[in-house]
Amino acid sequence: MTYAFDEVFKNYDIRGLFPQQINEDFAYKVGRAFVSFLKSKKIAVGRDCRHGNEELFKGFSKGAVDQGCEVIDLGQITSDMIYFAVGDLNLDGGCMITASHNPKEWNGFKFVGKAAAGISSETGLDKIKALAEKNEFETPAKKGKIVEKNILHAYADKVLSFVNVSKIKPLHIVIDASNGMASIAVNDVEKRLPVKISKMFFDLNGNFPNHEPNPLDRNALQDLKSRILKEKADLGAIFDGDGDRMLMVDEKGSTVNGSDLTCLIASSFLKKHPGEKILYTPVMSKIVKETIEANGGVPILEKVGHTFIKVRMRKEKALFGGELSGHFYFRDNYFADSAIITLVIVLEIISQSEQSLSELIAPYRKYFSINEINSDIKDKQGKIAKIKAMYAAKAKSTSELDGFTADFGNWWFNVRPSGTENKLRLNLEANSPELRDEKERELLKIIRE
Repeated sequence: MTYAFDEVFKNYDIRGLFPQQINEDFAYKVGRAFVSFLKSKKIAVGRDCRHGNEELFKGFSKGAVDQGCEVIDLGQITSDMIYFAVGDLNLDGGCMITASHNPKEWNGFKFVGKAAAGISSETGLDKIKALAEKNEFETPAKKGKIVEKNILHAYADKVLSFVNVSKIKPLHIVIDASNGMASIAVNDVEKRLPVKISKMFFDLNGNFPNHEPNPLDRNALQDLKSRILKEKADLGAIFDGDGDRMLMVDEKGSTVNGSDLTCLIASSFLKKHPGEKILYTPVMSKIVKETIEANGGVPILEKVGHTFIKVRMRKEKALFGGELSGHFYFRDNYFADSAIITLVIVLEIISQSEQSLSELIAPYRKYFSINEINSDIKDKQGKIAKIKAMYAAKAKSTSELDGFTADFGNWWFNVRPSGTENKLRLNLEANSPELRDEKERELLKIIRE
């Protein structure tokens, strides 16, 4: 079978349709290529609950073993457990078999190197692709083996090390696991927390029957919001399919986005660690940079994508980083992201504040932003070039760190290409809702014409 490597190797992971684009044989080639690139002797491999994951695990692990590597089989876990395992066990790298928040037909692979360092197209993914495509590997002196290991309890210990559990109050929270892997992490941590958890969609189901496993999908939030209001809960949280992204909903049923949570956590951290560096991305609200500076921190701007941010976090030795999409990164977690760590930190902040989540977030609602809008565009770079030509000269400042950003003082926008799909993503913010709506219509007309 001939594989379309260019179609499935993305900027920071591998994603494609199973089994049309990605199958067991493809996984075998990728497994050998991954081990060859890292020259690894021992790696961790985990998977979520998607269809085809056992076949992909079988192929990838056989490839790694045939290349002389020992595979630590972690079973069904969250993606952030892979990052923890690689760091905690001092492994050479790790692979998570997942397509994250994509629809059920999709599958793929996320990679990290030693110390959970991200692997993107700029730091090795292109080399892994070339090796897999060539499919010519040196024969090792000795084959590896597969060893099973359960890291759930060790990971729960790591999660809870970020907070003082005795300071967390008996809050009532609603958690939507999206029929994905977050249920495993939550169930283990819950045993040691004094909170009441109302659970939604905790059964593992690769069909994702209740909603898409994507916290950014507004339709996915409706059941969670209704449950919070019905039960008069203190807050709610929703996770994606592989459990490494999380967004929140406050006690009033309003979405708390990635910018809000980054501000909340950065403010808390910087009170204890003034002068530290905090990472954020070009698509986040202006209030993020303002909040970091107001609390004595150093804001560091980095392009969107977990692999890019992990590399920059490590380079800068940054304390914390956040993304609009619901990824949150911690220096004390091997510079990797963790949704469940984020959740327990917010629970401690609320418990110590004597305020509700909506009250804590209110100061960060200074500007008016849109929810990220995706448009199907084949020639993504051509469309960005056209927008740049129309707006660059009028803007007070521009940036091409990630797509194209133009800031006009009272409003700004960013257009960037998806790293995994033929989509152009628009983010926009203004000083008033009227200006926001006007500029949204204006940009969308250009993007979609």
